[in-house]
Amino acid sequence: MLKIYGVYKSRATRILWLAEELGLSFELVPVLQAYKLADPMAPDAKLNTRSPDFLKVNPMGSIPTIDDDGLVLNESLAQTLYLAKKHGGPLAPKDIAEEAQMQQWTLFGATSIETEALKISQANNEGRLSCDAGQAEAKVVARILARPFGVLEQHFAAHDYAVGDRFTVADINLGEIVRYAQAYQPLFDAHPKTGEWLKRIQDRPGFKAMWQKRLAEVE
Repeated sequence: MLKIYGVYKSRATRILWLAEELGLSFELVPVLQAYKLADPMAPDAKLNTRSPDFLKVNPMGSIPTIDDDGLVLNESLAQTLYLAKKHGGPLAPKDIAEEAQMQQWTLFGATSIETEALKISQANNEGRLSCDAGQAEAKVVARILARPFGVLEQHFAAHDYAVGDRFTVADINLGEIVRYAQAYQPLFDAHPKTGEWLKRIQDRPGFKAMWQKRLAEVE
């Protein structure tokens, strides 16, 4: 059986959303981020990303990790691409050209958007977007993101989805990266087609089911 190591309030949302879409059975092994614990190395500490038992599974100490009947993958975007292709169906590439496009959009999100978008997410999580300094910080980040978001805007002005004009694993990978910037509305006001696409994929039952479990998660 597929094992997913991690928690919903982490990058594991990518693989957990995919599992909802595919209807996969899996065992969730809760692994908490070490920074959330006062002493992650305490004898009674919850299993976390610094726990020796978890480091035997993933020496990098990052989540999510999956173990699919002995195949261990530690990078979340590789996990989603692998499982989509393994299980097939509309979320998977139908040919080598679509596979390349899905990989391209995934890597585009990871390299051109994620680092900056996470700054908005962090500011929002810390409550700083409600103050002038946080808004100023987000405005600077939005200027940096304007170019890659412009690429998204051009694409989604002509297409409802990332690849093949249908919902695929590429939308999950890209959408979960773009979501990090979602708290700063001016960025999406300037890129309305991108905002429409993000709403479209987040309106799916698979995303909603995953998100409800995330909201209900007790750390």
